[in-house]
Amino acid sequence: MKIIVLGAGAWGTAVAMSAALHPSGHAVTLWARDAAQAAQMQTQRHNARYLPGITLPPSLTLAHGDFAALWTDADLVIVATPMAALRSMLQTLHGCAAPVAWLCKGFEAVPAGGASASFGLLAHEIQAQIAPDLIAGVFSGPSFAQEVALGQPTALVAASPHVLVRDALVNAFHSPSVRVYANEDIVGVEVGGAVKNVLAIATGLCDGLALGLNARAALITRGLAEMTRLGLALGARPDTFMGLSGLGDLVLTATGDLSRNRRVGMLLAEGKTLPQAVESLGHVAEGVYSARTVAQRAAALGVDMPITHAVVALLDGQLTPADAVVTLMGRGPASELM
Repeated sequence: MKIIVLGAGAWGTAVAMSAALHPSGHAVTLWARDAAQAAQMQTQRHNARYLPGITLPPSLTLAHGDFAALWTDADLVIVATPMAALRSMLQTLHGCAAPVAWLCKGFEAVPAGGASASFGLLAHEIQAQIAPDLIAGVFSGPSFAQEVALGQPTALVAASPHVLVRDALVNAFHSPSVRVYANEDIVGVEVGGAVKNVLAIATGLCDGLALGLNARAALITRGLAEMTRLGLALGARPDTFMGLSGLGDLVLTATGDLSRNRRVGMLLAEGKTLPQAVESLGHVAEGVYSARTVAQRAAALGVDMPITHAVVALLDGQLTPADAVVTLMGRGPASELM
């Protein structure tokens, strides 16, 4: 297969490496927006900024500049940009005949004064709005880029209403180190990928305040209930949230030391400001940018998401870390099934 990966961040690089090392011998090109980064990766054969010390496969081709010609005869195009850049990338891909899949997780941030019909959307909603001709889907699941780049065992989900996209992702990435499961429920997979980042901030706060494993388990479990409620309101299937892109991704992001969103919560618990926490990461923490939009979508649908609302108040400086805990623990009794 000829595979094009657009975006040379940590996850884009890891995915490109995984495809380039596939036993089928795929022809993989990794496109970097920054010419200097592409040149560095070409000469040093590693991504110094995002995955330092992990050697790129010799067969992986690097590119930069105009990428329109790259996908003319591609079998699969992977968009590996953050959520904030997805809209512009999909506009550029308008008319692409190859299957397209994005890696980003989250809701598109709503700018000040922005129209809700244009922003605050999941990735598939953006694609339906601006590039409905694309045959597209999402590649998601519990995965840290570093572990995928090192070839450690990983299971991922290829989600799309189009069998052509699901099959292309399975053929591109299913290997001895990566298991790829197909799923038609793109709504559920994307909701899981978006909400788990917000919930990971809450569990990071819990761990940073040393509240204990009981508290962490409670947050993860009730967070899964919030995620499921929102997903069902948006048309997802309930069983998706018990799978890799729901429970699996939530557990990984909420407990793993490589989780940037969890790290944000821990830094806030230490007394860091939000700008200080984000700056120290050096990478994008999608939960910071999508938390408010998750809460907005939930409110519009009448979905109760108290953990999410507490995270938004924390990020906005309306609650201190200790106050956020008091707010959640001070809620009245309720049925577990609500």
